[in-house]
Amino acid sequence: MRNAMEFKVYGEYALFTDPLTKLGGEKLSYNVPTYQALKGIAESIYWKPTIIIYIDAVRIMKPIRMESKGIRPIEYSGGNTLANYTYLRDVEYHVRAHFEFNENRPDMAFDRNEHKHHNIMLRSLAAGGRRDIFLGTRECQGYVEPCNFDEGESFYEQYEEVPLGHMVHGINYPDETGRDQLEVRLWHPVMKKGVIEFIRPERCELVRPIMDMKMKHFDHTNVSAVED
Repeated sequence: MRNAMEFKVYGEYALFTDPLTKLGGEKLSYNVPTYQALKGIAESIYWKPTIIIYIDAVRIMKPIRMESKGIRPIEYSGGNTLANYTYLRDVEYHVRAHFEFNENRPDMAFDRNEHKHHNIMLRSLAAGGRRDIFLGTRECQGYVEPCNFDEGESFYEQYEEVPLGHMVHGINYPDETGRDQLEVRLWHPVMKKGVIEFIRPERCELVRPIMDMKMKHFDHTNVSAVED
């Protein structure tokens, strides 16, 4: 695929939080990463407002295992509390992604040079990313490196089809949709032989508004062209 990259992301723990578990202070991870979590990882490798990164597929390489921990979250009102967080343990994913230019940002047209963006993205991936990599939450440190999406054997290679239920797909931001609204997308993923093929954000039929929001303005005064 044009402007594509394939990478391996792995770590000791991951927490792709099911939002239904946040209400009581107890956090439980989804079984697999969400589209938005993987997009955040890809954007930590390389991102500029000129482009939108799309996640095409993820391959679950290791068995899905959970581990619960007693955590003392910050109590901003004072005092102490204890919560149980349930993490994924010893994770590894192969990810296929690509970028397209953000047509909702004509102010960034001066920076649309796909050849240079793609080369910088691949160099950033080879260096382990431009920013720290997190597997869902700050305390779950991750690591990235280039790979071939199909290399190695997934633990779920022999599983023809595994429905994963109702999940968050991702977040719609104003600069990616052209609408002055923050929205959340939902979908019903199915893992086939260890691979989850993601639908594009605009194909998600379950979209719920969160709040009104306007896009941040970028131009040559606060962004350097890729040639610079």
